[in-house]
Amino acid sequence: MSDRNLEFGKFGARGIKGYEAAARQLDQLAAFISTPVTQRRGMMARLHYLTRTEHAKAAAREAGLKVTDRTLKRWAEGNASPSKKSLAQLEAAYLRVRRQNVAQHLLQRLNRDGRGTRVEFHPLNQSQVSRPHHRAISFRTLNVRRWDRMVDAWAADDDAMDEAWFDDITTDLGSDFGAYEYVTNIGFAA
Repeated sequence: MSDRNLEFGKFGARGIKGYEAAARQLDQLAAFISTPVTQRRGMMARLHYLTRTEHAKAAAREAGLKVTDRTLKRWAEGNASPSKKSLAQLEAAYLRVRRQNVAQHLLQRLNRDGRGTRVEFHPLNQSQVSRPHHRAISFRTLNVRRWDRMVDAWAADDDAMDEAWFDDITTDLGSDFGAYEYVTNIGFAA
């Protein structure tokens, strides 16, 4: 269902996919470690998160961390430094495991026992578009009550987020739901 707007930006409009903006907001709610993995403190925080229990280690391995326990111990003790490839693996595994760990909590916060969460749709930027090509789109708000597919796709870092965005969220905007395929920002607080 992706790429409904095949020529986005042809006349100068700017924005990002709505589901990508929603994913950014979910990432902010997930409260990831802010120190970069390239700094020792950031690397150690991620190592601790991924190795503090056997269950965490198994999840990290399933998420793509392909180093031995001995190597992890050497990194933690400071006797060895990970390569750029290993740092990328560590970061990817951390992000995936963190998303999986907080997904259920976020889902409860967003659904709020059926009350849902108010979402703000900030329309795409048309400042560079000539007048005849402007679309009449405006700031919209919507109370979204069904977050299940969206959060599941976000936790799996899956392309299904695009489908969930259109099928479960923007269709409730009515006949102009396609105008919010691209946006400047999506805002919600849970």
